[in-house]
Amino acid sequence: MEKITEKLLLEKGSPKTNKLEQIKTLNLSKMGLQLQDLSVKLLSRLRALERWDLSENRLQGFHKNLELPMLRYLDLSDNQMEDVTTLESLSGLEELKMDDNLYITVSDNYKLMVLLPNLRIYNGKDVSTTANHLRYVYSDNLRTRVIALWGKSFSLPNPITPEKLAALESSFVNTARQQVKFGPSSVSDFTKWKVEIIAKEYLRSLTDPDSKEESADTEEICDVSMPSKRKQTESETDTSISFTPCKKLRSDLTASLVKDSPRKSSLRLKPQTLTETAVARSSPRKTSQPPSTPTRGQLRAETPGRRSSKAQQSQEDGPQTKQLKATQLQRGNDMPPGMRSLSNTQPVHLKPLHVLQCHSKQDNPEDFSTQLWACAFQPDFSGGGGSRLVATCGGDSVCVIDCETGMVMKKYKVSGEEFFSLAWSTVLMSRGGTASAQQCSILAAGGKRGLVKLIHPRNNVAYGEFRGSKKSLSVLRFNPRQGNFLFTGSYDNKITLWDIGGVDSQYNFKVVQLLVLEVSATPLHICLPPTTPNTHLLTACEDGLHCFNTQLGTNNTTKSRSEEMEITFPIYKKEDEDHDYHIIDGLSFLNDDIVASKNCMHGSIYLWSWSRTKAQRPNKKNRTVCAVVLAELQWANTEIPYLALNTCPGRAYVVCGDNRGRLWTYHVTDLQKNSFQTGKPIQPTEVLEWPTPMRNGLSQTEGPSINNVATDPELRYLVALSDKNMVIVWKRDESS
Repeated sequence: MEKITEKLLLEKGSPKTNKLEQIKTLNLSKMGLQLQDLSVKLLSRLRALERWDLSENRLQGFHKNLELPMLRYLDLSDNQMEDVTTLESLSGLEELKMDDNLYITVSDNYKLMVLLPNLRIYNGKDVSTTANHLRYVYSDNLRTRVIALWGKSFSLPNPITPEKLAALESSFVNTARQQVKFGPSSVSDFTKWKVEIIAKEYLRSLTDPDSKEESADTEEICDVSMPSKRKQTESETDTSISFTPCKKLRSDLTASLVKDSPRKSSLRLKPQTLTETAVARSSPRKTSQPPSTPTRGQLRAETPGRRSSKAQQSQEDGPQTKQLKATQLQRGNDMPPGMRSLSNTQPVHLKPLHVLQCHSKQDNPEDFSTQLWACAFQPDFSGGGGSRLVATCGGDSVCVIDCETGMVMKKYKVSGEEFFSLAWSTVLMSRGGTASAQQCSILAAGGKRGLVKLIHPRNNVAYGEFRGSKKSLSVLRFNPRQGNFLFTGSYDNKITLWDIGGVDSQYNFKVVQLLVLEVSATPLHICLPPTTPNTHLLTACEDGLHCFNTQLGTNNTTKSRSEEMEITFPIYKKEDEDHDYHIIDGLSFLNDDIVASKNCMHGSIYLWSWSRTKAQRPNKKNRTVCAVVLAELQWANTEIPYLALNTCPGRAYVVCGDNRGRLWTYHVTDLQKNSFQTGKPIQPTEVLEWPTPMRNGLSQTEGPSINNVATDPELRYLVALSDKNMVIVWKRDESS
């Protein structure tokens, strides 16, 4: 056995360097090492270490005070490990190997999954769903039993003295370990260990006021009167019927007759050619009556063929359209703090690039009735600055489109389905053996049937599904910090948190339900605050904006929760029997604090502060608070609901479509300081007109309603979805 020295670590580490602080990978396998051979002082200098191989040594434990903040992979296979709790300080571990340690039991495996909060791959297998079940569901069951035992047999002494408290703790912990039973007998050691931890934490919460969590007052204080009429989306008498969200009275869409299950497709569709529009773009004005929506029956279409050389030249040059004179406003030094924190970027100019008709029923080119509902860009977890692939859903299909070429790279169809929402995430794919797990982008989609489809587009595989609700799914959203945590909103007025885990090379996966939130109406959008995505959730519903506490593993955790508070808006004061402004049909964070939201039938978009709004509940008793509005952005005057907005934090942009095919864009760093003081709505930076695509010489297609929009992080591309089965792709004009 060699002595562990700085020189040895530099030789065994990589990349090759003369500083321990720069080593990222270290191989100390087959050296006969014991615990006393590992110097904490020396090893603690490995601040950048990410991967550590200690296999085939003689380690029985680990140093409890050894902290390696960047360590993600540790191989302890073929050692003599006994006490796994000594690994607790390595909290950043995502992958751990403990094969061929003869003294490790099933209970030890469970302890590791609880002690290491980020552990996802254990002995080459994905254990994230099992681990989160133990961390939250299993632990909550134990906590409920421990609290019930306390209420039945124990109470605090009076007066409380250190001696009496120590005796009480010993008695309570021992009794809990003996009487609290849960789970199979094979993991009784783990159960007793966890019960002891929970019992001590609970007793501490009773005796230490600083650790006690205040529960929200159940009495609701109504500052704003509730309108007498509410838009209903489901029958109150027949709970077996799931309705499709609609913008206006219309006949039900014909169910798709395609009999395919989710399939692997390499379909490539040609984008439509765009024509010039001679209409000068000017700032839209509010009108007394909302514009009417174009009639679908007047339009005819053919499958787009190969473009002529002239059309291709026109496409390359881009439409020579007149642009709206941007509202160039100077920013003041006394802007609200949230506004000053936005990135200092310049306004961008966008030009239409492609219009695609790729969600047609039975691939019928004359289908202009299928509504498209959701779109999102694929995340780039490699740090390359974004992706040009966007996923769209509507009707019975989900498409993945290359924005630059306008080609449909993948298409998935489900007979009888109507997709309403989708979301991207990254999860770990375990490959077994000695191979390390790798990240992969997955896509979740759901809709009318209440099923969540899981898709791995890169390998062209729709690898699984699970039932998210007995009713239709209205919205899906992943937690950006924990990519395997998926929120689903449904038409039974519930939001459910699922752990979908990762996948292995055979696409085996597990799903665990972690939390259910009881919502008062159908959830339309879900937002997780960028700074606290694990503890708070905002949901835009058909009766308002609600906030929930979603923190898992706390003393007051229950699997089903009601709202923590409701956020109201100034427009509520103008409600009457004919005007209901409670429907929040647009919601997105612009930065860590500023939220953009839109109330249906209100011709403006609010920018408001999340932190200042939340701070109005210092004692957590008031259930209703009014949003602290920073600015009001002028938008279209229309009564058409479900026209969702989106934001591009990287470019400080807010974008929202209207019912005439226009895209209203707002460059927030370009807004004038006085506008925040006058109370007048701020004009858009630019309004992009409908590009009027042509179909092989036939009549132009009029502007439809824009249901949803999405941008990549750098606003290189903007994608808009219409209610006429058209996907519109805009591209940033780099020459402007």
